[in-house]
Amino acid sequence: MLSITLIRTYLCCIPHKLVRIYVYLLDMHRNELSYLKQWAQSKDRKPLIIRGARQTGKTWLMKELGRTVYEKFVYVNFESNATLKTMFSADFNMQRIKLTLEIETRVTIDPHNTLIIFDEIQEAPGALTSLKYFQENAPEYHVIAAGSLLGVALTQHTSFPVGKVDFLDLYPLTLLEFLSAVNEQPLVDLLKKQDWPLITQYKARYIERLKQYYFIGGMPEAVYAFSQHTNFEEVRAIQRRILIAYEQDFSKHAPVQIVPRIRMLWNSIPSQLAKENRKFIYGLVRQGARAKEYELAMSWLMNCGLIHKVNNVTKPALPLKAYEDMNAFKLYLVDVGLLSAMVELDARTLLTGNDLFEEFKGSLTEQYVLQQIITLKGISTYYWSPENVRSEVEFLLQIKGKVVPLEVKASENLHAKSLRVYYQKYEPEVAIRSSLSDYRKEEWMTNWPLYAISELASQPAR
Repeated sequence: MLSITLIRTYLCCIPHKLVRIYVYLLDMHRNELSYLKQWAQSKDRKPLIIRGARQTGKTWLMKELGRTVYEKFVYVNFESNATLKTMFSADFNMQRIKLTLEIETRVTIDPHNTLIIFDEIQEAPGALTSLKYFQENAPEYHVIAAGSLLGVALTQHTSFPVGKVDFLDLYPLTLLEFLSAVNEQPLVDLLKKQDWPLITQYKARYIERLKQYYFIGGMPEAVYAFSQHTNFEEVRAIQRRILIAYEQDFSKHAPVQIVPRIRMLWNSIPSQLAKENRKFIYGLVRQGARAKEYELAMSWLMNCGLIHKVNNVTKPALPLKAYEDMNAFKLYLVDVGLLSAMVELDARTLLTGNDLFEEFKGSLTEQYVLQQIITLKGISTYYWSPENVRSEVEFLLQIKGKVVPLEVKASENLHAKSLRVYYQKYEPEVAIRSSLSDYRKEEWMTNWPLYAISELASQPAR
């Protein structure tokens, strides 16, 4: 097998544009690839659907699975292939579908060593339904699917194969994946070991990379560009293009009557985060606005994976979902880098100490923390902000059968007034404050460094 070095040498002979594409494929690491490899080897495997916002790397991930695990793969993009778009209109005969795919792609499909990839699956009538028949009538085939607006399609599809498919949610790169992409894998390995004294020795390096991540975020194209050229202006240009593409999706795919409301709601999120409101306020979207006017717009953005909704709870008890307040919630964007682009954060801020962590009153920090937490398996996320009380704990996490309060501080702030109020009232077994301060365990709470937030899932109960 060729080494990466030899491959890179060979790539020097390929035109520059293609080199960018192939090197990107060699360098990018996604944690989800490990899960996909397990799925590929499972005897109880079902067709798999990858959900996620546009440009989070779904296509690359599916192709990378095909390249690294299978002898070959068949890739179909239903958005660009008009012929295959109608492939399921006649029936769901597996032999006919297999033959059609082979003729169109010129790839012979062996059920045991060929991965079938359906991209933009929502664009082909009957394609989602076909997954049911793959599972029931041809389980030997390996089928994986994704779509940029798949979440919207799933809410509208009346014959979805419930129980016949598995799901994988894909988000922008986490901080740890970002560190790997910028050649800082040793820092990742050190965090995984949780060797806190040694981690503290490299604190300045972690914080520097965290500051960069606040600006760059985790959109794969932006991360790749930065890893190659360390150019913040190039990163910002990519982020603006992504934001424009999202705006175009609003007009192209959303119901015409709610497009203006989608735009207004979308554009209001950065300012609402900056104001540190105790909940999302419709009146800040448009004066006099009411919830019912924006419910469809919010659902559309959530189904596209562009925003995340975190509900308040009336009582921090298990299960947290039983106590969520449906009328009090906060909205966050899909990516901290896109948030920094929307508020036009200047890259020069990165050069002025830790000022970045105080920008927008900690909104970037909250966005960053949520973005890391939602990628962790088995964690439910809410927040605590009781009526008639000034205290607020940014996140309540349900981890391993326990409710864990997490107060977020933007810098090295050692005060945790709200967390202490919560602790005195409810006496949780575990209480966490996350800040730029070093890891340390105190009598009633643990300070967890912001750059290590991805390791919270391993936090043992006291």
